[in-house]
Amino acid sequence: MSDIWNPWHGCKKVSPGCQNCYMFHLDSQRGKDGALIYKVQSSFERPLKRNRRGDFVIPPGSTIRVCMTSDFFLEEADEWRGEVWNMIEKRSDVLFYLLTKRIERVKDCLPENWGDGWENVWMNVSAENQKMADRRIPVLLDLPFKHRGIMAAPLIGEIDLTQHLSLGKIERVIVGGENYDGARECHYEWVQRMHQDCVKNNVNFEFIETGNHFVRNGCKYKILDKRKQQEQAKKSGLFYEGRAVSLHLTEVAQGESVPLFQTNAVTLCESCAYKKFCRTQSGRPSCMLTL
Repeated sequence: MSDIWNPWHGCKKVSPGCQNCYMFHLDSQRGKDGALIYKVQSSFERPLKRNRRGDFVIPPGSTIRVCMTSDFFLEEADEWRGEVWNMIEKRSDVLFYLLTKRIERVKDCLPENWGDGWENVWMNVSAENQKMADRRIPVLLDLPFKHRGIMAAPLIGEIDLTQHLSLGKIERVIVGGENYDGARECHYEWVQRMHQDCVKNNVNFEFIETGNHFVRNGCKYKILDKRKQQEQAKKSGLFYEGRAVSLHLTEVAQGESVPLFQTNAVTLCESCAYKKFCRTQSGRPSCMLTL
C-alpha cells in the first residue's frame, strides 16, 4: 500500500526544476499561494493514527511518500521536523520515502540518534539536469542513509550518471518528463542515456512518464493525458531491474523489534512503468496506481 503524508504544505523555488512545479500550479487553480508555508494540522500525526479496531490507519509494510507538496528539509519547517522524525522512528514497520532539492541541509537536520541511518527511510535527491545532478548527488552519497535514490523528474536536460553510480550506493533511478503550464521538452535520448548508465552499473531504473512534450528521433509529441504518458514510457522499454533492494522493516511489540518483512523483487504494472502495482476501479478508464 502507498500513502502520502504532507505534515506541512508550501515551498520556495530553488532551481530550474521548480519552475513549473505542480504544487504551485494546483494551488494557483485554487486561488492559493504555493509559497505560503504552513503546518498541516489535520494530517500532521497521520502515521500514528489508528482506526476503531486499534490498528494503524496506514498498515505495516506500506510506503509513505513524505512532503509531496513541499520539501522535507525546507528551512521554514525546522521547528516541526523533530516531531516528524519521532513519528518516523516509531513507525519502523513502514518505509518513508523522502525527496529533496535541499540535500545540503540534510546533515544538520538529522536526529541525534540517527547513527548510520534508519532502515525505514529511503533518501532521494532531485536532479533535473547535469548541473543539479553534479551538485546534489555527491552530497547524498556522503550522507549516512541505508537506502538512496535519484529522482530525475522533471528531466529537462541530459544527465551523465556514470561517476555517481560507480560507487554502488544508489539503488534506484526514476525519470519522468514535465507536466502542466510551461512544461519543457523531455528527449528520449536523455532517458536512454540514463537507462544505459544504470544497466552498466546494475542499478534499478524506471521511466515513469513522458511529460507533456516528448521528443524522439526529432519528432515532437504532445501528450496531455497522464495515463498515455505512462503507457508510452512503458512501451519504450526503458526499464531495468538491477541488483535487489532489500528492505528490512520491523514492528515494535512490547519494546522488542522483530522482523516484519523483506522485499527484493520489483513487479511493475503491465500497462505502465510508474508503480509496482495497478488496480482497476469500476467506472474509471485508467488504472489506480500504488507503490
